[in-house]
Amino acid sequence: MIKKLLKDLIKINLKTIIFNFNYFPFQKAIKFPVLVSRNTYFKRLRGVVKIESSVRFGMIKIGYNNCHIFDKKRSRTIWRVDGNINFKGVANIGHGSKINLGKKGIITIGENFTINAESTLKIDNELTIGKDVLISWDVLIMDSDFHDIYQEGKIINPSKPILISDKVWVGCRNLILKGAHIKENSVIGANSLVNNELQMSNAAYVGTPAQLVKEGISWEK
Repeated sequence: MIKKLLKDLIKINLKTIIFNFNYFPFQKAIKFPVLVSRNTYFKRLRGVVKIESSVRFGMIKIGYNNCHIFDKKRSRTIWRVDGNINFKGVANIGHGSKINLGKKGIITIGENFTINAESTLKIDNELTIGKDVLISWDVLIMDSDFHDIYQEGKIINPSKPILISDKVWVGCRNLILKGAHIKENSVIGANSLVNNELQMSNAAYVGTPAQLVKEGISWEK
């Protein structure tokens, strides 16, 4: 019990204190629901962060975990947030991952969420993630091209929301683009691209763009 208490106290560093008291009222902040690693860089600490569940110490971790193919000591997490982030429960954002959220952007993250090392969320519109979702390392998720393309005076590449449903595993080095909808209990194989609504749940998809390869599957987190 004492060892656990000491371990928890060590995690209450300056960045953890700044984050919690910047985003939450005193009574919630003093519980330190969010732990932030020392290797996290606050590029922009704005917007709104909400926890839509009962609050407890360390339920959300930013910049922790350990993916052995990366140098954790030099792997810097980046937090650049102007919009709204809603956490539905426990979440773990791995070391070296980047959260870049525009002023009008909304990210909703379901209970029991994990994103591994060196992955990136670049959102200007909306990203919704269900519960029990696992995103592997070196994944890029973005809902806009971030440069408008015009044809006859009209924008032909508008941003579109992204929906990742419950119990989805996104493998390493995947690219999830605007308009993607991954359905429940699906697996996206490594080095794939998703940019539309996939056909069915309980299925595995692989390729560029991702194609259905297995039906009726299940997986364990």
